[in-house]
Amino acid sequence: MTTQLTIKDVMSKPVSIAKSALITEALDRMLGEGIDPIIVTNQNTVVGTASRRTIAEKIGSKKTGTVPPTQIHVANITKEDFTFAYPDQEIDILIPLLQNYKIVVVLDAEHKLIGMVTMTDLLKVMKPDCPLEDVIELAPKISPEDRIVHLHRRMVDDSATRFIVNDNGKVLGIVTETDLARAIVKLKGTVEVRHHDNRIRNLIAQDIMSAPVVSVNMTSSVGDVIDLMAEKNISTVLVISQEKPVGLITRRSLISAL
Repeated sequence: MTTQLTIKDVMSKPVSIAKSALITEALDRMLGEGIDPIIVTNQNTVVGTASRRTIAEKIGSKKTGTVPPTQIHVANITKEDFTFAYPDQEIDILIPLLQNYKIVVVLDAEHKLIGMVTMTDLLKVMKPDCPLEDVIELAPKISPEDRIVHLHRRMVDDSATRFIVNDNGKVLGIVTETDLARAIVKLKGTVEVRHHDNRIRNLIAQDIMSAPVVSVNMTSSVGDVIDLMAEKNISTVLVISQEKPVGLITRRSLISAL
């Protein structure tokens, strides 16, 4: 059945932003539309993508420590490495693409932007045929008092994308790239420059975590998890067993299982 579907059957309306826009605008668009990354254009031509991770990395670096987010343009956080496809191609080609990229840009014959395919779009029509345990990711556990500067460094150095905030075996929340980007942008936009370093050093996981965490039991099916993610427009679900955290299921782990 999948070979009868083409990319135009599953693609969604593209969400894009000009490279001359500010990163605060990009973050607002991503949060408002519930997408990550966002497509970056220059004179109606796709030049790359910008993500919440690249925003967090840019504004969290020492080089831009004194520069407020309202003065940093999207061009400074754009990754030119992106993938694209055409609307008449079969959707099977999307599997390896989305296993390596968060989004597939859809272009017409003249290379004009006409759509995009996200992991959510593909999971609406293709679901992994496997037990729940096969799509569970182990996530590092952190305490609510762990400092954000250390988490930011782990995200950059270890490619960690999310952490479970755990207090004596109880899950309080999770910290993701989104939480980090949103917190630093807000802080740098409201606190005087001379106080930035001190305030950022004092931020802890409990200050920025997302809570409560949406969770499922080990008895749930993969289909149940996908439906829950779509219903709540979330990218991560906590898996518990006997009230203890087992790991996380993400859109990435689901796509990897296709």
